[in-house]
Amino acid sequence: MLVDQFGRQHTYLRISLTDNCNLRCFYCMPEEDYSFAPRAQLMQPAEIDFLARRFVDLGVNKIRLTGGEPFVRKDADLIMAGLAQLPVELACTTNGIRIDDLLPEIRACNFSSMNVSLDTLQRDKFLQITRRDLFDRVYNNIDLLLHEGIPCKINVVVMKGLNDDELVDFMALTKDQPIEVRFIEFMPFSGNKWTSNQVLTHAEILDSLGIDPELHLMPGSPHDTAKRYKIPGYQGNIAVISSMSEPFCSGCNRIRLTADGKLKNCLFSDSEVDLLTPLRSGEDPIPLIKAHIYKKKAKLGGQMTQDFNELEAEKLSNRSMIRIGG
Repeated sequence: MLVDQFGRQHTYLRISLTDNCNLRCFYCMPEEDYSFAPRAQLMQPAEIDFLARRFVDLGVNKIRLTGGEPFVRKDADLIMAGLAQLPVELACTTNGIRIDDLLPEIRACNFSSMNVSLDTLQRDKFLQITRRDLFDRVYNNIDLLLHEGIPCKINVVVMKGLNDDELVDFMALTKDQPIEVRFIEFMPFSGNKWTSNQVLTHAEILDSLGIDPELHLMPGSPHDTAKRYKIPGYQGNIAVISSMSEPFCSGCNRIRLTADGKLKNCLFSDSEVDLLTPLRSGEDPIPLIKAHIYKKKAKLGGQMTQDFNELEAEKLSNRSMIRIGG
């Protein structure tokens, strides 16, 4: 088992396949001209498979593939097929652009969910956020997932003054479709120009939607990152991930493996441990994994212990979101 100093058992591994992406969302990728990691520095399919199996041996029962954008990697289908053979729940987070290209492979992997990142339902605003004119393809690919019966969630990073006027429109998607829309509070990462006044909190999101948490909250588990709400008569549901206003660290069971083989025990941690270099030297990664997980801080990587309104983002030490993995 992978247990930290606070007794939290870690059973959920997020594996980033690449730091590359075919979008340029400003809150994830700091600059348009971005230097991606050379292929030789990335974990190769056999290395990903080997490490994933070691994590399964240590008690991991859920794996999520992330990026960058995982489906821009040319051997993503090979990696997916290998991980689909493991005794785990397999999921994926994607920007949705290449779902149509990889639909047979996606279907064969039997993903428990495909989380599609989509921060606006307006074509012009999509271009503003992503710097790419691909809204129709993403939206159509969400419909494709639903048509195929593949469980689908939409991840929406909510920012005041940008897309907070669209919350009701997003909730309307859940009325006649079995889809979960997940509103995510804006979080600080290297280069994304985060400020506290851009954060729309969990309470503010519910208020905007007219949702009473006492009436509409769905049952959850101790490890949930999202609080889910069901509106009577709606096929789907909405959820809120409140990392800034109401952190859920006490039940955290998640760890992250970056595309270049670094293990992060928290999304906001300022430390990481290199697994890839020792692996390529023939060393056993398990002692490194156990030691790093044990040192996990109690809350938000130990860097954000104060109220988020008092946070000075420029003093945080971390990677950009694209280099961590969504």
